[in-house]
Amino acid sequence: MSQQDTIYSKALPSVGDFRFDEHVVEVFPDMINRSVPGYATIIQTLPQLAERYSQNDTNVYDLGCSLGAATLALRKGCEKHHGNHIIAVDNSQPMIDRARLHLQGFKSDIPVTFNCQDVQLTPIENASIVVLNFTLQFVPKEDRDAIIEKIYSGLNPGGVLLIAEKVAHPDQHVHETLVDLHHDFKRANGYSELEISQKRAAIENVMKIDTLDTHFARFKHAGFAHAGVWLQCFNFAAMLAVKGE
Repeated sequence: MSQQDTIYSKALPSVGDFRFDEHVVEVFPDMINRSVPGYATIIQTLPQLAERYSQNDTNVYDLGCSLGAATLALRKGCEKHHGNHIIAVDNSQPMIDRARLHLQGFKSDIPVTFNCQDVQLTPIENASIVVLNFTLQFVPKEDRDAIIEKIYSGLNPGGVLLIAEKVAHPDQHVHETLVDLHHDFKRANGYSELEISQKRAAIENVMKIDTLDTHFARFKHAGFAHAGVWLQCFNFAAMLAVKGE
């Protein structure tokens, strides 16, 4: 079972940049469920989306897989298809180790390969689904177009990119309201003002967020035929982009 997230519960002499290390691995399920509104719904809906978009004899990618929650959901959704191979990628070895151990507790005939790798270096081939959940926001902004273009090139016709991100609103007043609502969400889930403040300081240098318009412009430039938001809660949005037939 996941431990409770208390990483930022005590005042730190200095707050370093956030890292997906062994300490975060131990508390990650608690952390993400208490920090990301709509996360549970995203994971619960992935099997339906996977069943809809999975194609026989293709690869399914989970880029930035963390502890494998999306990987498990994708595997469930692919059960009605044949020949799928799930490739789960994360650049944190502690995350990969724990995800591999976690998946051993669930039986399935669908193979999963775990790779400890920078998603920028992951080749995308013969893909029907690529999941990019809360991962692109940690990639340098100047490299994001290339990742989306690579995903588009590696998707088969009719394939889908499922991407979830924290987003910025172009209207500053609305943006500040959404940020405040997010902080209220965290307070309601038991985080203190100190925890909220220190976590924000830790993450601000490593996570740079885009607007929805920026995401959709990126999808269009890459060549995707269809794109839209399928879930949004405050300043967190789950999107899909589909390659034309």
